[in-house]
Amino acid sequence: MDKEKVINLLNTALEENLSLFLIELKFQAENKIYVEVDGDNGVSLNECIRISRVIEHNLDREEEDFSLEVTTPDIANPLKVNRQYKKNINRVLEIKLHDNTKVEGLLKAVGDDSIELEWKAREPKPVGKGKVTVVKNATIPFSNILEAKVKIIF
Repeated sequence: MDKEKVINLLNTALEENLSLFLIELKFQAENKIYVEVDGDNGVSLNECIRISRVIEHNLDREEEDFSLEVTTPDIANPLKVNRQYKKNINRVLEIKLHDNTKVEGLLKAVGDDSIELEWKAREPKPVGKGKVTVVKNATIPFSNILEAKVKIIF
């Protein structure tokens, strides 16, 4: 399998719609090509078909047989690239850190090397009995994130 040719064809297909971006490209056993794409505004089935055709119609099955899968990210899978975080600003993320602690909060901002979360917590009052709700913020470097998923809220 000519991997460089597949990469060039994929880049050409993605350049036709700049709102789309690559999440993952894998060359698997038995010449299976796996392409996962996402978009700033989602990805339609027609876009997956278009990308598949750009790649498939420019490779010769007579020369080398292959299978091709073009898909979008599963909502249950963790976020993988920075641009996925950016498209999920103002959504709730469940984050597992490398020290196995978990954080859940509203994604407020995404930088090149970190994200900013905001959440509400109940804490004891500074004076007197009872608790008060406070807004907490944290900047979390990508290097500390083991896994981040968008929380589905119904």
